[in-house]
Amino acid sequence: MNLADFDIWYRTRYRRTSSSLTTTAFIFSDLFAILLTFAWGFFLVRMYGFLFDFKSINAKSFVTYWPYLPVFILIFQLHKLYPGVSLAPSEEMRRFFIGSLIAYGGIMMSRFIEHDVWDSVNTAFLISGLFSTLFLLTARSVTHWLLYKSRLGGIPTVIYGSGVTGKLVADCLLGSIRTGYVPVLILDDNPLGEDEYKNIPIIHDTSVGHEIVKRYNIKMAIVAMHKLDPIKLKNLINTSVSAFRYNVLIPNFFNISSIWMSVRDFNGILGIDASNKLNMPFNLGIKRFMDLCMVIFGGFLVLPILLLVAILIKINSPGPVLYKQKRLGINGKHFYAYKFRTMAIDADEQLQKLLENNPELKKEWDENHKLHNDPRITSLGKFLRRTSIDEFPQLINILKGEMSLVGPRPIVDKEIEKYGEDYKRVFSVKPGLTGMWQVSGRSDSNYLDRVAYDIYYLQSWSVWLDLWIIFKTFGVVLVGRGAY
Repeated sequence: MNLADFDIWYRTRYRRTSSSLTTTAFIFSDLFAILLTFAWGFFLVRMYGFLFDFKSINAKSFVTYWPYLPVFILIFQLHKLYPGVSLAPSEEMRRFFIGSLIAYGGIMMSRFIEHDVWDSVNTAFLISGLFSTLFLLTARSVTHWLLYKSRLGGIPTVIYGSGVTGKLVADCLLGSIRTGYVPVLILDDNPLGEDEYKNIPIIHDTSVGHEIVKRYNIKMAIVAMHKLDPIKLKNLINTSVSAFRYNVLIPNFFNISSIWMSVRDFNGILGIDASNKLNMPFNLGIKRFMDLCMVIFGGFLVLPILLLVAILIKINSPGPVLYKQKRLGINGKHFYAYKFRTMAIDADEQLQKLLENNPELKKEWDENHKLHNDPRITSLGKFLRRTSIDEFPQLINILKGEMSLVGPRPIVDKEIEKYGEDYKRVFSVKPGLTGMWQVSGRSDSNYLDRVAYDIYYLQSWSVWLDLWIIFKTFGVVLVGRGAY
């Protein structure tokens, strides 16, 4: 495709090149979420204020505190939550938490100083603050989805390079709800290459950057040509890429993915710091403390559900309530992972016969160690698996220190070969009840995806990443996506 053809193609599809619409949508989304948290706090104080000897307040009076709303938006802006594109979810959570803490803390302090007493309204704001991050993340996720589905929020982006890396970048942008960028053009220097990739035009001329910016005011460029000679790459950036207001260079070690990478200066030589934070004792201690707190607190909440499920399993089919399977844990140590039994008691014998008599099922089992339509699963077991309730007994494994709430999926010995040379690296940490691959695709993910997700998790670990994965898990479980 040449520039004239692209002109017709582009102008019939795109009219906006800025992030203003996305920013506006997120501001209204955040305002709505904040008002909801106000309402929730006032509602709870209205309902249960007598327990704390508070005077009853009007649950609807939260609306009168709308003048506080601009304070939140200003603080969120200072924390760079707008326009909110290409922001890692865990980092988004961290910024919302800190921003909300500052805003609600300021409101409660100013009211306390003004009235010289802690009243029921301050208690309502305290409760609102506790739920604020959850409400904001939920509203922001819904807004991301709406912008993606309506195609209103994508920011046009030019990709330099139509090779493997360039196509990988294009795939990521096309398949992501949260990234916020839409690839509209690929520039490449191969005159014999294809003219489009997944309906994205390709122009075989990398020198037209200035012309693209002049004609269409596109502001973002991503350079994904890591095999290019360094001198040519420098020339490309200076003569073409520099025309774009924002540009990102995908390095030749793009497979090392960490959202916490930082630049280190070694006397004029730049290095990239991508330390494995889960090798540090202090971080492991924090992670273990989080596991124990959440499991003990959450265990009391779900205990009635667990007892009910145990009774239903005994009624539904003969056999024990719990099923334990030998799994590989940290550094290759074996342990027994507990689950609610979801299969018939002779499941192993049935599996052997199925695989012997059905080559297609055997192929599926060899690839994923799962079957989409597994006849061994009981009627109740299908529900337990779809809702992931069958995994709840692994809370016992977490208390015993054999597993963590978040981590790589625990595997059996036969799966080691699927991980190849990444096995020791991935399982240098405890396996998890949930993890990156579960919230990104669950059982639909293949092994290559699982390994990639696990490595990303190891390289990018933080308290906020764990909290975001736990938050995301609830949404994935509710829709039952990818579970079988």
